[in-house]
Amino acid sequence: MLEHLSHELLRKVSPRMLVVDEVHHLLSGNYREQRASLNLLKFLANDLQMTIVLVGTHDAEIALQTDSQMSSRFARFEMPRWQESEAFRGLLAAFERVLPLRRPSNLSRREAVTAILAASGGLTGEVSPLLNSATELAIRDGREMIDVSHIEHARNSVL
Repeated sequence: MLEHLSHELLRKVSPRMLVVDEVHHLLSGNYREQRASLNLLKFLANDLQMTIVLVGTHDAEIALQTDSQMSSRFARFEMPRWQESEAFRGLLAAFERVLPLRRPSNLSRREAVTAILAASGGLTGEVSPLLNSATELAIRDGREMIDVSHIEHARNSVL
């Protein structure tokens, strides 16, 4: 039922691209569930003539290798870990604009960048929970801005 509804909605909206995140979770299902999910993705790609982008950890590649048709349809592209750069500072500045803090944290300063990279391992998916936790700490202690000590404490609580 849900698959049919999703298919009809996608047909009406007719997107040119569908991004499926957390594909590595396919491995948590049994063989039949994995097959059904992969077949659904193939069907959507063929029927709706859209590009599908699959995103996940290294296990996503393993999940796709269980179906030779799927593994041949997708080119593997590994996102490099963040390093200290203007692009990473821009990402942190974007995060800072949406954090509910009363005072600026200046997350793009060198000390903060170094601490965030160390705590997140340079992984985008780790930066958000780290900054959320650091924000909570900054609010709780009344400082209303993130400093390196918040990042270090957040690192310990997120891990």
